[in-house]
Amino acid sequence: MSKFLLIITTLTLSACSTQEYRHYYTQAQTTQEPNSSIKLEQLREQNFSVLRTQMVMKGLSMDNPMLIRAFKSEMKLELWVKSSYSKQYKLFKSYDICSKSGTLGPKLKEGDRQTPEGFYDVKQHRLNPNSKYFLSFNIGFPNKYDRSLGRTGSHLMIHGSCVSEGCFAMTDRSIAEIYLIIEHNFKYGHEAIPIHIYPFRMTQENMMARNSSRWYPFWKNLKQGYDYFETHRIPAKPYAHNGRYAFNYGEYY
Repeated sequence: MSKFLLIITTLTLSACSTQEYRHYYTQAQTTQEPNSSIKLEQLREQNFSVLRTQMVMKGLSMDNPMLIRAFKSEMKLELWVKSSYSKQYKLFKSYDICSKSGTLGPKLKEGDRQTPEGFYDVKQHRLNPNSKYFLSFNIGFPNKYDRSLGRTGSHLMIHGSCVSEGCFAMTDRSIAEIYLIIEHNFKYGHEAIPIHIYPFRMTQENMMARNSSRWYPFWKNLKQGYDYFETHRIPAKPYAHNGRYAFNYGEYY
C-alpha cells in the first residue's frame, strides 16, 4: 500500500460516511483489498434463491415495491414488501441494527455523529458493492426537508461491519440479505425504495414519555407518516413544505 493510501486509511474521521466516501474512491488504487465483486457474486449464488422462496411463501415478490423502516431506540430495521394480492405492504423481515451513534433526535450538521431521522430513500446509483463496510447504500441525507432547514451531512449509509459513527451498521449477514433484495428490486424499474427512520416506535405511550423533549414537535410531524402506514399498511409519500413534512396519501411506491 502506498504511503498516501496508508495515511488515508489510518485517519480518525468525524463520521463513517466520510470514511465510506474516501474508501469508495481510493479502493481501486490498492491491490490489497478483497475482490468485492467475487464476494457479492458468491452471495448471489448462495442466498438469492432462498430469499426469493421465502418471499413467495409470504405472498410477496422481489419485484414488488418495498419500504425500509428503522427505529433508533429499538435498534430494529424492517423490510416491508407490497403484497402480490393487495395494495397493502407486509413485513418480510425485521433485522437487528448492530450499531448506531448519537442520541434521539435528527441529524443537524456534518460531523455531529447523529444518525438521521425522517423520510429518505435509496436509489440504484447509491448502492456500493465495494464498501469498506462490506456492502452499503446511501440513504440520501440531506433531503429537501433537511436542506430547507440548513442541515448538513453527506454519504450517510446503511452498511455492514457493525461499526458506526453516524450510520446504521448491520451485521454482514443482515446487510447481505437486504442488499441482494434491493439490488434485484431495482432491475424491475423502481426509481427508489423509501427509507423511513424514526427515533422510536411512535405509539401514543412512547410519545407522551418524551413530550418534554425539544424534538417533540418534530416527532409529532414524523408521527403523521408513521400513523398512516400503521393504519393502512400503505406508505404515504412525504415532501417538504414550510419547514415541515407534508404527505400525499395513497399508493405511490
